[in-house]
Amino acid sequence: MMDDAGLHDATLPVIRHYLGRLDAIVARAAEADLERRLAEDVFPAGLQFRTAQNFALRAVFPVLGREVPKLAGIGQTRAILLARSDEIRALLAPLGPADFAGASARPVRHRAGEGEIEQDGADYATRFALPNFFFHLVTGYATLRAGGVALGKADFDGLHSYPPGFRF
Repeated sequence: MMDDAGLHDATLPVIRHYLGRLDAIVARAAEADLERRLAEDVFPAGLQFRTAQNFALRAVFPVLGREVPKLAGIGQTRAILLARSDEIRALLAPLGPADFAGASARPVRHRAGEGEIEQDGADYATRFALPNFFFHLVTGYATLRAGGVALGKADFDGLHSYPPGFRF
């Protein structure tokens, strides 16, 4: 079982990093790109990013035993998405390892689609909330990439470096 320090390390730093990557990706998209869909029956890219942002909060606050804060801004425009990221960063900024005391074993009751689930904090964060954060972030990224936005792996993770024009 993951301990509280490990849960902190697996959530806050990861979310903070990839929230920055979400912003960099969104900043590269035109407004019309954010309305694109990867398939007819999936959310448009902007809503994928918005949902990832929601999971950034849902991955942290329930394991701390706190309500998930409600964010301002309706819609999925670039300006709204970037403002929401700033709001999320402000909500996460005061949190640190001490806030995670008891978090890994804390029961978290939540909905997964239509299902009601209870998981301990570590299981909830690592098997539900973080995977959903990444699912929606990757789907938004893939939608933009499929729509012609010039994005690569380095844009997604901010760690890779490739020569200009290189693509997988």
